[in-house]
Amino acid sequence: MTKRTSRILGIVGGLLFVLGVVPLVVILFWGHNIRRLLGASASSLSGHESAEHREPSVHYKRLKDFSKDPDAPSTPAPAQAAVAPAPARVESVPERLRLAGSTHETVRPNPYTLVSTNRFSTFAVDVDTASYTLFRRYMAEGRLPPREAVRVEEWMNYFQYRYPAPQEGDFRVDLEGAPSPYTPGWHLIKVGVQGRVVTAEQRKPAHLVFLVDTSGSMFSQDKLPLAQKSMKVLVQGLNARDTVALVTYAGSVRDVLPPTPATERGTIFAAIDALSAEGSTAMGSGLELAYRHAARHARPDSVSRVIVLTDGDANIGNTSASVMYENIRGYVQEGVTLSAIGFGMGNYRDDVLERLADKGNGNCFYIDSEDEARRVFQEKLSGTLEVIAQDVKVQVEFDPEAVHTYRLMGYENRAIADKDFRDDKVDAGEIGAGHTVTALYEVKLIGTRSPLATVRVRAKRPGGVEAAEQRFVLERGQVHDSLSRASANLRFAAAVAGTADILRGAPQADNWNLSTAEALAESALDDLSDRAEFLGLLRRVRGMLPPSVARASP
Repeated sequence: MTKRTSRILGIVGGLLFVLGVVPLVVILFWGHNIRRLLGASASSLSGHESAEHREPSVHYKRLKDFSKDPDAPSTPAPAQAAVAPAPARVESVPERLRLAGSTHETVRPNPYTLVSTNRFSTFAVDVDTASYTLFRRYMAEGRLPPREAVRVEEWMNYFQYRYPAPQEGDFRVDLEGAPSPYTPGWHLIKVGVQGRVVTAEQRKPAHLVFLVDTSGSMFSQDKLPLAQKSMKVLVQGLNARDTVALVTYAGSVRDVLPPTPATERGTIFAAIDALSAEGSTAMGSGLELAYRHAARHARPDSVSRVIVLTDGDANIGNTSASVMYENIRGYVQEGVTLSAIGFGMGNYRDDVLERLADKGNGNCFYIDSEDEARRVFQEKLSGTLEVIAQDVKVQVEFDPEAVHTYRLMGYENRAIADKDFRDDKVDAGEIGAGHTVTALYEVKLIGTRSPLATVRVRAKRPGGVEAAEQRFVLERGQVHDSLSRASANLRFAAAVAGTADILRGAPQADNWNLSTAEALAESALDDLSDRAEFLGLLRRVRGMLPPSVARASP
């Protein structure tokens, strides 16, 4: 063999090694991470459980974890002294992630926490539903939502739950538990809050200021035209004691309609119909004018609310979200509340509207159809407009001799420091008339001791300064020995929360499957149309995935 032939064979051999061995090494060592980069791993979306079940991991809870990059590797904690990092917003750069042209805020899913190290879980209630309606809109376009658009609590709280009505006070708490359908050996604990119902006759007079985005980005049929229909639906549900004003913002801010009695529908509808989309956006200036109008009517015996209707795209004028939030703080203290109503896709600022509603002591909805407009502004009008309890905080205290580990599913951006539970200056969430709030915990039970946990709810009356506190106890006897004996409320909430955790790629849901969620939802429809719609969407989600990913294991 000549030297030239040897060199050629050597080069060929080297190429074969690079083309064969190196890709194999990449697949073996990094394959799972590549799959997760492209989407949820196969095991996170299917029913292909590992042959050996993995216990959920826990980590140390340290202050510096609050700003840690969520994708950075974490250091495992010793087996008996570990606690997961506390939930926190991910504020690393970039703070927002643009997907499909819209903007959503990234949050880190709540981790598992050892009760022996931290037995308290504290969060603010949330009645927003925008995340679920956005999911439905994405599905209408034939695609799954970005992971960052999925907020578990907003999915759960979209639906109707048949909780017992309060016997006294503003709300009642319904507690229940059952074995987890997703993780063998674990349980789910449901905390359900039911607000008192206020009839149309009992509702306080409402003074509403519509703040409508009429910029060029609102031109399409699913934006300004749908917003106009939505406003009309709301006005039709008002009574003689209510008033409506209309302010618009585009290149400039315009007073379109002064406060007008709701009975003058012809005048109000004419002003709404005359709106057209053109120009740029100056949301901050529009908010200032709308709040000044609303503040004139702010009194304890009435509702004064700004209703923002927009795609959230503020690109001219006072565009700093932090400045807008600061400007409305004083009006919030005067008793003015806010509803942030989102429309359209492409440049939708989900992150801005969600936080705007939080800072404005209000709620955030996304309107994808006339049916949704009727649901928000007609069927749930009292709950949308009238707050029955503000700064509502929930604190669950687990008994370390009965519960080993817990994880709150969702509510990451509603987390409150445990020490701030009784600090009545700390802002929290609001509950409207008839609203329900549902939270689910994954827990690892131990021993036979009862009770398992104490649930405390702390809230102020609207306009109040000092909060009152109620206490509820979860006994071991309230935990069913099988999921089939649990209420339809718990089973359906488990189906929704599990689906949301899977679609957002929560690492704790890595081995869960959508077929389990589908079976749960199907068993818990309870003759409710919104639940039936969810089941249909869930089946479509499974149909969009490859069979090897969507089906459960045999």
